[in-house]
Amino acid sequence: MSNRDRLLGLAVVLLWGLNFLALHVGLEHFPPFFFAGLRFAVLAIPVVLLVPRPRVPVRWLVLYGAGFGIAQFAFLFTAMRAGMPTGLASLVLQSSAPFTVVLGAILLRERLRPSQFAGLGVAVLGMAVIGWDRAQHATVVPVLLTLAAGLGWAFGNIGSRLAAASDAGHRVDPLHLTLWMAVVPPVPMFALSAAVEGPATGWRALADAFTPAGWPALAALAYTAVLATLVGSGLWTYLMGRYPAGAVAPLSLLVPVVGIGTAWLFLGERPSAPALAGAVVVIAGAFAATSPRSGLWFFTPHPARRRVPPLRVGRGVEVSTDGRSAIDRVAAAGAARDGGRGRGDRGWIAAAPGSGGGGSGTERGDLRRRGGRADRGARTGRAGFRGDRPRAARARR
Repeated sequence: MSNRDRLLGLAVVLLWGLNFLALHVGLEHFPPFFFAGLRFAVLAIPVVLLVPRPRVPVRWLVLYGAGFGIAQFAFLFTAMRAGMPTGLASLVLQSSAPFTVVLGAILLRERLRPSQFAGLGVAVLGMAVIGWDRAQHATVVPVLLTLAAGLGWAFGNIGSRLAAASDAGHRVDPLHLTLWMAVVPPVPMFALSAAVEGPATGWRALADAFTPAGWPALAALAYTAVLATLVGSGLWTYLMGRYPAGAVAPLSLLVPVVGIGTAWLFLGERPSAPALAGAVVVIAGAFAATSPRSGLWFFTPHPARRRVPPLRVGRGVEVSTDGRSAIDRVAAAGAARDGGRGRGDRGWIAAAPGSGGGGSGTERGDLRRRGGRADRGARTGRAGFRGDRPRAARARR
């Protein structure tokens, strides 16, 4: 993952971590199902009128909206309304990371390594510790509801990844995809609200929000709809479409740091010692389950930026850190003058490794002299050079 995309991922972490504070404020004014439908309806109406629908299969768009929009927030809001602490909810919801890895293995055929199996087991152990601690002080149902919300988020991740990669010949705009995802939840959530919470309960709460005392509810609605959903989910969709699910999912493990910190600072929520211990175990297990094979996901260099040490491949010829020797560069310039056919005024040479050209065998551009001329290496598969030697190469010899 490039440094730019890492910064975008950290921006998502900040937006989503602060979003739990906004959700707490919103749920003090709105019923949970109605609030979930309202946050997406604010976006859905202008999207249908103004934004072209992305060229993705409807089934993946529906899976994205049903998982990320309906299942996640229906279960999460119900859990928070039932007494789930805000900071702890931000932690347990990150069970979506190992859930995403498991679903990626099942649905996307992404291979799981032994370390990922071990990480999943550790994460489950941490969740069990949190559930046991909650059972000592209150009912464990809110924890189970939040776990169901994490599973819904994981299905949404899979849907967004399948939708973003559905058309290989056409780049899917991640912002358009996120906006049209918001079209899926409103009608089902309003119907669920009318059936469970009462047909007029949510609308009365919305009317009360426009009174002088209701401005915090409107501010919370604006934050969760525009910043958390539009901006945060748009960036998340961009990352999920650009990188494997297992490489993006660890970013969500940083959200509880912001969520627990803001809940502690603004709401006075102090998690117990067993809950904090379980949180550390969950994050460690989910980190192990979602880390790439090369090591720490956050510090893995971008492939295009890895430096290759200098390598001497022949007398007087040194390959630089970009994989090209001095003769390679001269030959490339000649090929450009010759119309890109690979033959210039100075002769022929295979392209350097990674440059898109030919050359097999060692593919290091090494030169072997035979009778005062460089051997083309046709029989050995090595890149050769024919014709007059460049002036720089003669000088080095």
